[in-house]
Amino acid sequence: MHFELQHVDPHSQARAGVITMHRGPVHTPIFMPVGTVGTVKAVSQKVLQEDIQAEIILGNTYHLYLRPGLEILETAGGLHQFMGWNKPILTDSGGYQVYSLAQRRELTEEGVTFRSHIDGSQHTFTPERAVDIQRSIGADIIMALDECTPHPCSYAYAKSSMGLTHRWLRRGVDHFDATITEHNHYQTFFPIVQGSIYKDLRRQSAEIIAAEDRAGNAIGGVCHPNGMLYEVTAWVCAILPAHRPRYLMGVGTPQDLLECIAIGVDMFDCVMPTRNGRNGILFTTQGIVNIKNNKWKTDFVPIDEHLGGYVSTYYTKAYLHHLFRSRELLGVQIASVHNLTFYLWLVRQARLHIVAGTFKAWKDKIIKVLMAKI
Repeated sequence: MHFELQHVDPHSQARAGVITMHRGPVHTPIFMPVGTVGTVKAVSQKVLQEDIQAEIILGNTYHLYLRPGLEILETAGGLHQFMGWNKPILTDSGGYQVYSLAQRRELTEEGVTFRSHIDGSQHTFTPERAVDIQRSIGADIIMALDECTPHPCSYAYAKSSMGLTHRWLRRGVDHFDATITEHNHYQTFFPIVQGSIYKDLRRQSAEIIAAEDRAGNAIGGVCHPNGMLYEVTAWVCAILPAHRPRYLMGVGTPQDLLECIAIGVDMFDCVMPTRNGRNGILFTTQGIVNIKNNKWKTDFVPIDEHLGGYVSTYYTKAYLHHLFRSRELLGVQIASVHNLTFYLWLVRQARLHIVAGTFKAWKDKIIKVLMAKI
């Protein structure tokens, strides 16, 4: 993997670059649709590639490990072949999903033991095992196993948790480097910054991660509603090396993307566009729409004429309102595709303005429009 930093906005830290990987380029800033179990919910791979024009998607190690399981994925030739996707895939390590199973897991120095949410069976992820699993999945970018620190938590807990994440990182790096072969040489390993909301811990973690000098770095544990997303992200981006891509995990709203791009983040993922779409909430170039509201019942204007993309410019708000009121599955599909089209449009517009040197002024103006409820 190679990252070329091409432009920096003169009035912010926003960056435009390109990540070149085995399965193709990824132009940054980039949003990665979330394909948890080998599918982006309600969206086909053909639509992802041709209409939404996604350059990279995300898969979930925890869920793919449990179902369909590594035997099936390995027999298929990896996740790309299994799901019919020929562009890059990033997989998380499963740390966040295991964190969410607070009543079903046990953390030790060795790793984390947990019980499956599917059948209650017991499993253990170690830093080495997390690498091996992601090797089997065949992702292009794989993540280090970390403990996603809960919020809120005490300083003492955050420090202890960060120390565990760093020790796991060292084991994961050693195992990753020791298992590179001619069959998996294209895979890249990202460490994850932790440290909760404490500035000294975040800075210390960022320094340790930067010292590993991997091809890219991630920032984790920031998707909690603590009101400090931008502050924490700025602490970390000030330390992480500029010549490596920075991936902010699990973020977020259109405003969050733009503000964090301004801080210096390059890569994002979030379930928000598809989850909100399934509930009838649409992100548009004119503001946020609840398509289930009666005001859209007789609105025969396309969902978003300014956006581009087949779905957004072909179907009307009135028709989509009807589909949601009738609980038709097509409504969920249209809304999900539209929201992903919007998110990819947003980061591409950001890139254009970064290159033009107009990003900050554009961002400050458009955020007020995009986040307004209409």
